[in-house]
Amino acid sequence: FKIKHDLGIRLLSDPDHLVMSGYGAWGEKKMYGRISQGVIRSTVLIDPDGNIACHWPRVRARGHAEKVLAVLRERRGIEGD
Repeated sequence: FKIKHDLGIRLLSDPDHLVMSGYGAWGEKKMYGRISQGVIRSTVLIDPDGNIACHWPRVRARGHAEKVLAVLRERRGIEGD
């Protein structure tokens, strides 16, 4: 997948959901009135030092990328990077 899509990042495999659980991205969710365990769509922005800079739990796809981009631009302006 990484080679096929020419990604320049390291990918993480998490079959036991340990990392997702730690970030609150795995757990109980409700869809169409049914409760199940699964991936909870969320975004975590991690700074270059490995700290959580921003967390968006239970996001909706529409408009979310723009919100993340705005925070990235703001942080870049503040940090002068």
